[in-house]
Amino acid sequence: MNDQEKTVEGGCICGNTRFETTMEPMVVHGCHCRGCQRNSGTAFAINALFEADKVKLLSGEIEEITVPTPSGKGQIIARCSKCKTALWSNYSMGGLNKRIRFIRVGTLDNPDLFSPDVHIFTTTKHPLVQLPQDVPAVDIFYKWNEVWTQNSLDRLRVLEDEAGIWIT
Repeated sequence: MNDQEKTVEGGCICGNTRFETTMEPMVVHGCHCRGCQRNSGTAFAINALFEADKVKLLSGEIEEITVPTPSGKGQIIARCSKCKTALWSNYSMGGLNKRIRFIRVGTLDNPDLFSPDVHIFTTTKHPLVQLPQDVPAVDIFYKWNEVWTQNSLDRLRVLEDEAGIWIT
């Protein structure tokens, strides 16, 4: 395992569905959009972005449902088929929707491993949420090369090349 690889496991609340990844996330979002607020039932969501082929289902089954998003493109949420815990989402992201999983950090066995690299959609953040001064925060979204590390951008470009699309 190189310095980017670390096995991280997670799962649903009932324990039926388990998954793992052996990579560091490309980036971690603290998302304060109204969609994340409604879908999570709380003030914001923390999502760690991983290549889908690096996330392995260890046990259980997931069901995918598509829910509306403010963009109109929809979001696919993967849930445990038994308890319905939301484990990860896939967004359209210019055609990369099945290639990147936005893993809900709260479903990890150790959710303290990953804190947001950036806070997004802060124009709709709950007024009681205080953002750390040392973490970038943007009104809506950011420019990829201003937030992602070079290594993460390289990983994203591999996905873009595989899909034959370029979003960065």
